[in-house]
Amino acid sequence: MRIGTGWDIHPLVTERRLLLGGIEIPHTKGEEGHSDGDVLLHALIDALLGAIAAGDIGTHFPPTDAEWKDASSLDLLQRTLVKLGAYSIENIDCTVILQQPKLGPFITQIRQSIAFACAIEIGRVSVKAKTAEGLLGELGRGEAVIAQVVVLITEPNSSEAGPLEEWV
Repeated sequence: MRIGTGWDIHPLVTERRLLLGGIEIPHTKGEEGHSDGDVLLHALIDALLGAIAAGDIGTHFPPTDAEWKDASSLDLLQRTLVKLGAYSIENIDCTVILQQPKLGPFITQIRQSIAFACAIEIGRVSVKAKTAEGLLGELGRGEAVIAQVVVLITEPNSSEAGPLEEWV
């Protein structure tokens, strides 16, 4: 088994769409970013790359490269999933910290979108929404959004006895 964590933050600006997990959330502001700015998918990509010790999103999709300007984060996720090779995603646990809008009505859609994109059952995807309770500077003022993700992946044939079991 391998575990990866991902974290990302984006400022919120007018005239951009708010995308979380590939779902557009109605709001007056959206994420600023080189790609489409989907902070949740960016954190997921970082978690997956971390689990296979392959760097981070900026290593594979640098913001200095015009190829990734306004790129779909769902496309970036698909390219990342190819890098996983034969590893299987066991579960994805996500937390989004956003003052407004309330995400409760969109959680199921976000979970479905991530599960579909990763070709796993929705029961393997958790998405939680939190606020900053009006605290923490830009976040509490509704000027930024943060996403945190933890993934668990397994190697092929991971059920076979490993070195520790051979000692017992």
